Amino acid sequence: MNFVGIGYDVHRLVEGRKLILGGIEIPHSRGLDGHSDADVLTHAIADALLGAAGEKDIGHYFPNTDPSIQGIDSQEILARVQAILATKQLAIVNIDCSLIAEAPKIGPHLQAMRARLSQTLQIPPRRIGVKATTNEGLGFIGKGEGIAAMAVASIQQVEARLPEEPRIA
Repeated sequence: MNFVGIGYDVHRLVEGRKLILGGIEIPHSRGLDGHSDADVLTHAIADALLGAAGEKDIGHYFPNTDPSIQGIDSQEILARVQAILATKQLAIVNIDCSLIAEAPKIGPHLQAMRARLSQTLQIPPRRIGVKATTNEGLGFIGKGEGIAAMAVASIQQVEARLPEEPRIA
């Protein structure tokens, strides 16, 4: 049986921070503001996976009031979400996500993001879709004040594997 979840995240752009998207540092004059590295793409994926598993959102597991995770790499968040799935014997089928930003240009970095997410989640890159679009100049994203991401994830229940029986010669 398959389960599907959706995720969304948005952060404002600020001076003095690196821009991290999909686990990749993107050259830009500003970065995203947040308690972690503020990687909106990775956060949206984490929420989609948690939602598909019937779990609470990443704010529950990684609250912005917890000083021990200040500045955490969002790939670590994603790895911990993957561990939650594994304890429930759930495996990722596929992920599809979109970044919404006016700048910088995201297209040149999409393959690197897919590769990084694939490495973290331990699934083939072909099962991760990453796209980018603009907000056509509309709203705070269109004015270049922030970046948003949406994600959909499909997961499935996997059977527990029992240890192999010893062979008698």
